[in-house]
Amino acid sequence: MTTPPAGLVAEGEWQRLDRRMLLVHPIREVLRFLPVLVGLFVFGRASGGSDVRWQLLGIAVPVALGILRYFTTSFRIGGGRIELRRGLVNKHLLSTRLERVRTVEMTAQPIQRLLGLTTVRVGTGTASTSGEDQLDLDGLPTDRARRLRAELLHAAPLDGEEQTVEETVPAPPDVALRLDPAWARYAPLTSSGVVAFAAILGVGSQLFDSLGGGPGVEVQTPVSGVGPSWWVLLVAIPVVAAVISVLAVAGYLVSNWGLILTHAARDGSWHLRRGLFTTRETSLDDERLTGVSIGEPVGLRLARGARLSAIVTGLDRRQSGGSMLVPPAPRAVVTGVAGRVLGSDEPVTGPLRSHGARARARRFSRALVPTLLLSLALGLAVVSGAPPGLLVLAVALPSAALALAADRARALGHALTAGHFVVRSGSLFRQRQALETTAVIGWNFRSTWFQRRAGLTTLRATTAGGSQAVTALDVPEPDAVAVSCAAVPGLVDQFLAPD
Repeated sequence: MTTPPAGLVAEGEWQRLDRRMLLVHPIREVLRFLPVLVGLFVFGRASGGSDVRWQLLGIAVPVALGILRYFTTSFRIGGGRIELRRGLVNKHLLSTRLERVRTVEMTAQPIQRLLGLTTVRVGTGTASTSGEDQLDLDGLPTDRARRLRAELLHAAPLDGEEQTVEETVPAPPDVALRLDPAWARYAPLTSSGVVAFAAILGVGSQLFDSLGGGPGVEVQTPVSGVGPSWWVLLVAIPVVAAVISVLAVAGYLVSNWGLILTHAARDGSWHLRRGLFTTRETSLDDERLTGVSIGEPVGLRLARGARLSAIVTGLDRRQSGGSMLVPPAPRAVVTGVAGRVLGSDEPVTGPLRSHGARARARRFSRALVPTLLLSLALGLAVVSGAPPGLLVLAVALPSAALALAADRARALGHALTAGHFVVRSGSLFRQRQALETTAVIGWNFRSTWFQRRAGLTTLRATTAGGSQAVTALDVPEPDAVAVSCAAVPGLVDQFLAPD
């Protein structure tokens, strides 16, 4: 077994986090208990009590919990492992081998930035979604966190050779991308603004109801012939759209302000730094980065935009936030960065092999059959006395389904190029994925009864990163066998019947 760098083994004793976390933890706990504290204050005022002891106790409890969190958390790195223990009553010990480290993410919230501290999250590919199972070193000095990040990413051996820490001066990193604030124009075309608006609307409505609501408002009809409900809609729709757009742009800038993507040739890793109030630094080792995924939701695609994520070995879809490389941006920028990450533009911009007429026919049949049945039901409802306006919906649904099916048919394709298996599919969310063939650990052929009659199959290249598979839909069976045999020779051939 290869020995990790000496800088890691030397730190084999249990250590506490930085003492400045004695200030950070209590503040966090107070903020976490803020709804309870507000409730105690409101209840005390409403009951006419002047005793503030309960309010003081309400503040003292979270402060004590924060202090206790500091004294019950410790970590150590040594013997080829990184370990974290925490808890007083319920002891919790996390331990993983250094070679299992996939990513290292550094996050600094505003109060941490003021104190010069950083939270280091070590990504090990765990399948658990529990926060208790996350290996977070919450509160290290920023300089020490960056040294630790560099060491952790290279504790694992490469090609069976022992690694040593070089004493040479590192070359400056190669800047692959810097944020252009003008890219925030793509933010309203994503769902982030809608989510933020829904959250604010939900919190605001609950607060409004808790305060007893407000006086009733009688809506007058300002325009002859236009009912109150239609007038409210005419005013509300553009207002809501404007609010959603503003929230989306603000969220985009806050999350991605100062974004810079660099590649350090010396240590072989990609580094992404971003964030206005809370800064986040993510490092991805070249050996773990096995492909990219270009996402094009329909709004971004119409505006010639896209976004880019990395397929990282050991990270699943629940940890996709750590693999984001480019936020919504012009498509030319996204494809340029994707080409640099893959080492070739061909998997990103090259032509794809069509899946044929039968695959396209399935796109139309799957979209049109359900909508035609629904339109028939709406027509029968109108005949039975339902409002005639339903006929408009009965005609619009098949038209929309036809357009959607045509777009999905155009998107289908796959290719094997430059050492990558490339697939594309989707309409409302079109996705083009490129996976290194060396990262393919298996092939899965799946055919439904209808696919078998059409001579098609769904080909899945299984891997240990991203969504655990890259899927090509409705591939002709001979093409699926040919591409799987060419991508990973010997893996599928052994299961083929002799000619």
